[in-house]
Amino acid sequence: MEIKKVCVLGAGLMGNGIAQVCAQAGMEVTLRDIEQHFVDGGMNTIKKNLSRDVEKGKMTQEQMNALLGRIKPTLDLKEAAAGADAVVEVVIEVMDVKKKVYAELEEIVPKHCLFFTNTSGLSITEMASITKRPDRFIGTHFFNPVPVMRLLEIIRGHQTSDETLEIAKAWGKKIGKEVIVVKEAPAFVVNRILCSMINEAFFALDEGLASAEDIDKGMMLGCNHPIGPLALSDLVGNDTLLRVMEGLHRELGDKYRPAQYLRKLVRAGNLGRKSGKGVYDYTKK
Repeated sequence: MEIKKVCVLGAGLMGNGIAQVCAQAGMEVTLRDIEQHFVDGGMNTIKKNLSRDVEKGKMTQEQMNALLGRIKPTLDLKEAAAGADAVVEVVIEVMDVKKKVYAELEEIVPKHCLFFTNTSGLSITEMASITKRPDRFIGTHFFNPVPVMRLLEIIRGHQTSDETLEIAKAWGKKIGKEVIVVKEAPAFVVNRILCSMINEAFFALDEGLASAEDIDKGMMLGCNHPIGPLALSDLVGNDTLLRVMEGLHRELGDKYRPAQYLRKLVRAGNLGRKSGKGVYDYTKK
């Protein structure tokens, strides 16, 4: 099966990026969120990204207009998902919320439709279990910013079929990604390693081993990382990191205990760039 029509649920940072790369690959896309300002924000981000490409000569204005014409923003779930070959779900990392979305989708999408979840670490098998198509359910974990980052981590659930895996791999290649295939496990491969590293940076910060700036500088210059772990947590969202670490801790034990300083930041509402403050203060920049 070739995926020609994609429904993206969630117009935030990841969702609008996924919508953009799908439209760039020639697919018809619907971009849905629960509030108009989320949808508008997602479309504005896509327009800004494409405008930069036009300015750099990577595409023409006509190509940009044609690409935007393939993306239909909407608040209506039925309008977004009806007739979709694949639904890419990018909603909040809370299992009950995701399950509710898939229960609603089952009453809307055609029988052949595949379900792709962009979860950072929740169980693919558990989400798939409440649907009528666990064989057509798979994890497609993108990385931020989606139009730039080349990796797509594909995760098989317990009942994911070989056919679904091959379709997902072909789709990933079509939208310009390098694909790695991972067995289902808490936080999969990349986030299991990456989030543990970031969490350790919070332990180091809380213990006073070095300043946040020097911890980040050390990892950037010593390990050739493009951004330090604490700055990366602010970019991703400290609440998102905490949820991933809590899941790892719950599933795999005390080795993955979330740093207390991370918990304090989240409790204070210092979620990172999106809230204006995290490890660093972005209101002064």
